[in-house]
Amino acid sequence: MSDSLDRSTKINLLKDSVVKKLCEVLDKSSSKGWRKLGEIVGNDRRFKVSSDDMEMCSLRVLEVEGSPSLMLLRLMGERGCTTGHLIDYLQTLGNSEALQCLKPPALQILIQPQSAALMCGHNLRLSCHAVGKSAAQYQWFKSREEVPNSASPELVISPVQLKDAGFYICRVNSGDVCEFSQWAQVDVLKGSTSYGQSYHSLDGRLKLVIQPQSQQLHVGETLQLECGAVGRPIPRYQWHKNGAPIPNATNRRLLVPHVMQDHHGRYRCEISSSTERMWTNEVHVVVAPRIAVQITGAMECSEDDMYAIGGCSIELFPNSVPDQLYATDKVALLIGNLSYQNHPQLKAPMVDVYDLTNLLRQLNFKVVSLLDLTESEMRNAVDEFLLLLHKGVYGLLYYAGHGYENYGNSFMVPVDAPNPYRSANCLCVQSILKLMQEKETGLNVFLLDMCRKRNIHDDSTPNIVLRVTANIVFGYATCQDAEAFELSSTGFTNGVFVKFLKKRLMDNEKITVVLDRVAEDMGQFDATKGKQALEIRSSLSERRALTDLILPGDSANLAHAHSRQWAKAHELPESMSLNFDCGAQIKLGFAAEFSNVLVIYTHIIKKPEDMSFCQAHVTDFSQELDVDPKEMNRETPEETGIYLLSSSLPQHCLYTRLSSLQKLREELVFTVCLQGTFAAMDDDHPIYWTKSVNIGKPLIARLDLHRAMRRNSCLQTCPMPHSPSQSPCHSPGPDHLHHHLFYHASHLAQDLNRLSPQHHYLDGCEHPQAAAEGCGFAYHDHLGQCGYERAYEADGLLSSPGKFSIPIEAPEDINELQTVFINSLQLQPQ
Repeated sequence: MSDSLDRSTKINLLKDSVVKKLCEVLDKSSSKGWRKLGEIVGNDRRFKVSSDDMEMCSLRVLEVEGSPSLMLLRLMGERGCTTGHLIDYLQTLGNSEALQCLKPPALQILIQPQSAALMCGHNLRLSCHAVGKSAAQYQWFKSREEVPNSASPELVISPVQLKDAGFYICRVNSGDVCEFSQWAQVDVLKGSTSYGQSYHSLDGRLKLVIQPQSQQLHVGETLQLECGAVGRPIPRYQWHKNGAPIPNATNRRLLVPHVMQDHHGRYRCEISSSTERMWTNEVHVVVAPRIAVQITGAMECSEDDMYAIGGCSIELFPNSVPDQLYATDKVALLIGNLSYQNHPQLKAPMVDVYDLTNLLRQLNFKVVSLLDLTESEMRNAVDEFLLLLHKGVYGLLYYAGHGYENYGNSFMVPVDAPNPYRSANCLCVQSILKLMQEKETGLNVFLLDMCRKRNIHDDSTPNIVLRVTANIVFGYATCQDAEAFELSSTGFTNGVFVKFLKKRLMDNEKITVVLDRVAEDMGQFDATKGKQALEIRSSLSERRALTDLILPGDSANLAHAHSRQWAKAHELPESMSLNFDCGAQIKLGFAAEFSNVLVIYTHIIKKPEDMSFCQAHVTDFSQELDVDPKEMNRETPEETGIYLLSSSLPQHCLYTRLSSLQKLREELVFTVCLQGTFAAMDDDHPIYWTKSVNIGKPLIARLDLHRAMRRNSCLQTCPMPHSPSQSPCHSPGPDHLHHHLFYHASHLAQDLNRLSPQHHYLDGCEHPQAAAEGCGFAYHDHLGQCGYERAYEADGLLSSPGKFSIPIEAPEDINELQTVFINSLQLQPQ
């Protein structure tokens, strides 16, 4: 045997035991340790270990059981460093103890047995090969029991049976040295197949063979969901409920011994390996409350209606639980407008919409979440939302963005609204409510995270006649005729409204009780105490809760058809592998941050051995998506603006974020470009290969929200003065609004981290007259003071029209709010 390991072996393939010993040596050495090794590697341009990388390694010293050496070796392995390179570096370092760690043992296992999942009746083959100073001898074990007649490098069980499932290990002897292989798990799935069929016919790829089945249970019964896939290595499982992973649910069988009502929901399982990922079908688990009983005298009845007990009978009354209410379905539309064309930009709606989407899906809501919609896109999105409503449905609309309130009617402002805007440019919430009432919905919930100041530019008085119903709930982020504030902070968090709402949203309480508790929590928040308060308006007379179960009603077939249409907004393209002529293979994956925001990530899964450099990126996207090339194909999700999904995306990829998918008119076609250089080429010039990819219309693009507004648009159905259906004239174009210091017209005070650390402040202190024409609010920042006075007529309206139709947002750090904002930002006396 050689005195050292194979020099061509990549160091990320070294045995854990070898790496552990090597890291212990390098961590404890001061003069010949990991820091000196990093300096040596840093001078080698092939592996590009920078000072920033060394700083990352040094941070591991601060962690419990952290190893900077392990971090450094991982970086080197990711960049192609081999054992030969490492040995040369350690020789230059002069650390003989570290070099000794790379000496091969007297007995070395070269081929380890691999875990596998296969169908009952297939052939099982496990392999273990070792080299030593003398001939190796083998013995296989299942758990702690020897497997009979298994004294060979390969263990073959043909055909495999259910009883053969378990954990296997091989003991190898060479002279007086003994070594055990790694454990291999064998999972045997029950299914119909012909005996003798080889497992290798599956080529080791994942294949889904068992799908979970929907179930209807009563409280206290046992829930058992099962799925299964075959492949090598053994697949990994993660069960999800309502779109969120279930903690510790990582077996192919999900078992809940005593189900409760909160186990009601949509379930599916994510099945993955190191190179593949797939999903099972989504199934519904319906958990009904315990059935009430009534004991009567003996009588004839069918077995389906009655169980005989002694001389009495028990009649089942499924509908006899007076306190339990049901929804025939639950649907939600969440809109967050941030990137306004003629008004101040916002930040908080993105985080708030994202978090509420995840929570509502756990409550079995069918949710579509959208960012940055124009007027026509908002109206068409609402039209699609209304199509899902029918008798008994719970409908929820959440909006975060600029807005205003006139004469008791609330208006949501699209991103393309002119400055100043009027009702013709906005969506009236009460108009939407009127259309929802016509659907005989069971519950109508509006959560409006926006300003409610009077719009002095809009003199229209909408004539919206609402029905008297006892199923309406409004939750306003601020009081009538008041602003909502957006504050910058050093943390990436929610706005204040959702900050407290998401802590209560899952409570199994009447929705008004939930909002009351949110209001109480907000009232204790010093940052907004005395400045803003949650306002609740409700006509709800029943104990309707967002946690209520779903029991389909008479219009279930119609609802199912509309649900299929709504589901289109969640359809992601399937991941794919692209093979290039040079021999490289690229993995192309997709994820959804919102219903109109798609994430594409590329990863090289196979590279020719003679290719010294290989990279793949995506390009040539439709101009409708307005993609900035500078923010495409970045090495971290955050660099391309992916802040919310970053932790759930695979690592070591190039990421691209595509927003505004609602503008996509045609199928999404783009190019995957592969760039590579070969070590044998003297000029070292890169060579390019390209492939065109068509992924159809992903997510919300399938609903064609870009289309012209329908005749039954949510606003046009309820005509109002100045609406597009009444007059072709629109509001004047944008006025000159130069400031960047503003009160946000739509969002409650929040501790959301600015994506950009730069803040620009208004130099309006030199122009107090122009500022006085805005909202009547006094603001004192740490650079200077600008006073604005409210000017009210006897009727409470502003005495003279100003230039701004929205309040001004003040970007203050949430940590400074106690000392600066609360003490300095004061309302002037009326």
